[in-house]
Amino acid sequence: MTAVPHAASSDDPFASLNPAQRAAVEHDIGVAAGSARPLLVIAGAGSGKTNTLAHRVARLIMSGADPQRILLLTFSRRAANEMTQRASNVLHRIMGARGGQPPASLPWAGTVHSIGARLLRDYAGRIGLEESFTIHDRGDSEDLMGMVRHDIGLTQTEKRFPLKGTCLAIYSRVVNSRDTLALVLQSTFPWCSEWEAQLKTLFGAYVDAKQEQNVLDYDDLLLFWAEMAADPDLGAHIGGLFDHVLVDEYQDTNRLQAAILMGMKPGGEGVMVVGDDAQSIYSFRGATVRNILDFPKQFAQEACIVTLDRNYRSTQPILDASNAVIGAALERHAKTLWTDKVSTVRPQLVLIPDEAEQARWVCNRILEHRETGMALKAQAVLFRAASHSAALELELMRRNIPFVKFGGLKFLEASHIKDVLAVLRFAQNPSGRVAGFRVVQLVPGIGAATATRLLDAVGEAAEPLRAVEQFAAPARSGGDWEQFVALFRALRAPGLRWPADIELVKNWYLPHLERMYDDAQVRVADVEQLARLAGGHGSRETFLAEITLDPPEATSDRAGPPLLDEDYLILSTIHSSKGQEWKSVHVLNVVDGCIPSDMSTGNAADIEEERRLLYVAMTRAKEHLHLVVPNRFFIKQQAQMGDRHVYAARTRFISPAMLKHFEETVWMTADTQQSRTPMPDSVRMLVRERARNAWK
Repeated sequence: MTAVPHAASSDDPFASLNPAQRAAVEHDIGVAAGSARPLLVIAGAGSGKTNTLAHRVARLIMSGADPQRILLLTFSRRAANEMTQRASNVLHRIMGARGGQPPASLPWAGTVHSIGARLLRDYAGRIGLEESFTIHDRGDSEDLMGMVRHDIGLTQTEKRFPLKGTCLAIYSRVVNSRDTLALVLQSTFPWCSEWEAQLKTLFGAYVDAKQEQNVLDYDDLLLFWAEMAADPDLGAHIGGLFDHVLVDEYQDTNRLQAAILMGMKPGGEGVMVVGDDAQSIYSFRGATVRNILDFPKQFAQEACIVTLDRNYRSTQPILDASNAVIGAALERHAKTLWTDKVSTVRPQLVLIPDEAEQARWVCNRILEHRETGMALKAQAVLFRAASHSAALELELMRRNIPFVKFGGLKFLEASHIKDVLAVLRFAQNPSGRVAGFRVVQLVPGIGAATATRLLDAVGEAAEPLRAVEQFAAPARSGGDWEQFVALFRALRAPGLRWPADIELVKNWYLPHLERMYDDAQVRVADVEQLARLAGGHGSRETFLAEITLDPPEATSDRAGPPLLDEDYLILSTIHSSKGQEWKSVHVLNVVDGCIPSDMSTGNAADIEEERRLLYVAMTRAKEHLHLVVPNRFFIKQQAQMGDRHVYAARTRFISPAMLKHFEETVWMTADTQQSRTPMPDSVRMLVRERARNAWK
């Protein structure tokens, strides 16, 4: 059922919305807050999802909703900030014209994890947590898992036991999927199934260690919140804090996040979720497409469904091809994207002899686009796995075409950033052994054994500062140890006002940075950036939580645009491209074995997600879309068979019936001549037949 939109008038503040967007924005406006029906907005690619959600927030506030009682959940701080800013702009425009004063902000807008951390801090005493808890990032969580793994003797097994990163991945999947350990091992980590009993012991010890050290990991932020929501009294109390709960990108939620929503609002009143089942591509993080597929019937009253199918990004030929690909999905919320952007240019399906020719063809096409005035930044090359771009990267460098590849070293993974944050975390929570172990060993002359003795002393002491001051450090640490003690004393001082903390840490750490790294000057820029970010937070506690939950994307020395070029090409995995758009998009290796990945064809659900991946890649394109199909791949050092070529077939997701939506092109080489011609039927049939019989 879809509400009928109001007619737009010249003074209508929502006149810019199309009818479907207007229906979502006006849903149950005027109805008592406790009676508003749940709303599912199926927002197709490029359909103005963010704009619609922002206008919905503005409309609620205009109708009298209290901004303090609106919960807006997103999956990135950037998205939360963008939505808040857009809603604020709408309110300023409307209420300014009417002589009113718009609200200053939405205090409960943020990422799922950051809101979870805030609620856990507020209700810590009621759920057995200490308010001073610190939050481990993934790297710290792996390190703690590794410590526990060693302590209980799982590093000395005769047979291969999963490494700490794998153990954490298994633990995280169990928590977020709400499946049993046995089922997770069977479906996702079959080679680890023989260790089920030992993993249960390890996970129990890991949970105990987190509790003893007063630390939480990412998964705990959702797990504790879900447990609060599941409690009838506490869940009703927390749900009662909010009249409206709006969730963005609902197709990317996991079962634990859905349980939180159901626990807080079991009747669905005031709940609005926005997403697109056709863009659900994160099952490897525990997300499940079932949440958005099953949402309409999960409450006592059936949800209203509004479909946004008008696309503002792509041309109609690109949408026709994309609609055909996703239209073959086994289960979905039906929609057909359309646009008024008319074009006669169909997407290209380009058959290429091999990967080397693929790289050359893509470079040629990119430079052709550039010569027509299309900037390199307006073009992207997408691929299923990061390794798929290796040949292209070499060709780009040979031709002096600058590029940026998304997926560089993440900010919080850089050792110098981890060092600085560890000092702050250790000062905030001296019980945290992972941070303490890292920090103490920054002092020259102190190794693992000495660090362990100090942390044991701190753990047993009533006052951590006294334990540090009285610790007998090795003589070789000399004045460096005294400087660390002075820093720790200053950071623990009650009167210290943020962000003086990070300035103290920075001044202490920079000399060590010069000592430890040859490229110290580049790393200094990251530390300075971290200090600037710190100034935007109200306290050490909130800074540590927010920087952990929503860090900057990359470090200055390992990622980012080429320093000497004002223009550069974008290379990206399909997963990293979600939410982005470019005038021209090339998709590499559109063949079975790559899309779908040969690692993701174990069951129907995996194959369907691979179909959605191709759809996401295709719908990033605004004007030009090129799907490249190499006919063969060179495989090195295969067991028993040595180096060899293997043949590939076009992806199964583009059936013969769909070919009418594409311009089929064959790229042929003859001596040093390369030419691009429409593919004759005879050649097309020959290539298809060879691909079909390649396995023989």
